[in-house]
Amino acid sequence: MNPVTTTGTAGPAKRPPAAGCGSGPARLVTMDDVAGAAARIASSVRRTPLLRLPGERLWVKPENRQPTRSFKVRGAVNAVGRLAGRGVGHVIAQSSGNHAQAIAYAAGEHGLRATVVLPDTAPELKVAAARRLGAEVVITPPALREVTCLALADRLAASVVRSDDFDVIAGHGSAGIEITRDLPGAGAILVPVCNGGLLAGIAVAAKAADPAIRVIGVEPELAADGTASFRSGRRTAWPVQQTYRTRADGLRAPVLGALAWEHIRRYVDDMVTVGEDAIEAAADLLQRELGERAEPSGAVTTAAYLAHRDALPSGPVVAVLSGGNVGDP
Repeated sequence: MNPVTTTGTAGPAKRPPAAGCGSGPARLVTMDDVAGAAARIASSVRRTPLLRLPGERLWVKPENRQPTRSFKVRGAVNAVGRLAGRGVGHVIAQSSGNHAQAIAYAAGEHGLRATVVLPDTAPELKVAAARRLGAEVVITPPALREVTCLALADRLAASVVRSDDFDVIAGHGSAGIEITRDLPGAGAILVPVCNGGLLAGIAVAAKAADPAIRVIGVEPELAADGTASFRSGRRTAWPVQQTYRTRADGLRAPVLGALAWEHIRRYVDDMVTVGEDAIEAAADLLQRELGERAEPSGAVTTAAYLAHRDALPSGPVVAVLSGGNVGDP
């Protein structure tokens, strides 16, 4: 099957209310938005450190240490908190697993009801974690995640929180603030890419702190729709049958989010891909050298450093370890 180029969204035109979204041209997240989000979520998320990989110029940011073992809580807590402040009582999201857990966690923090739609390929530990955090879980085939979520949102009068909504991107940008404060003068930041929300947020924060820093997205070769988009200059979708070949289950989204894409086009310097064997080797290395448990999606950035380090800018390089949902420690 061939990728499909699109300038629109991947889902139906009708969309229930979403966090931070309005009509008209998309407003991009600013550094003020990111700083505001960072202040709002400070009591609910952890400020993760930077860890030096022995013998290398690589520093790893272990977002697997967050309450739900992934960076997703940053954006979810910000977005759900903003919705709660506007009187919303029920939020819904579709996810490969980590966003679902984050929405459940954030809903619990703010006393909201949460429903999450997960693919039938989601690891059981992610499904169980979403339920344990209080979410109502709906399982569906991967290709039906979006349409199922929208239909349920309409029926339940729930507000959709997409993983690249404005307030989600702003919350994710808090990780970029921490990186640039902890390692001023870094040459590059490597960020995993699913729908692009994390890359967008970190890029906004990093470029505000230091326009010279290179922000680089990383994808598996088997799910490289974002790289295809970046190279062509047009948002490109891949069939789920292609993206679901990678072991990095958190990076299987078939297309970049529309709002994330607008940020990526403006702020991101490059996109690179890594193979499946390199992802597995990087996860093993992170466990062995740093004692950090990385799921495949979180190991892609370390894999990218090892594969492309000679082509990366001089100076320190930061790899965001985006999640560690790979079983109990």
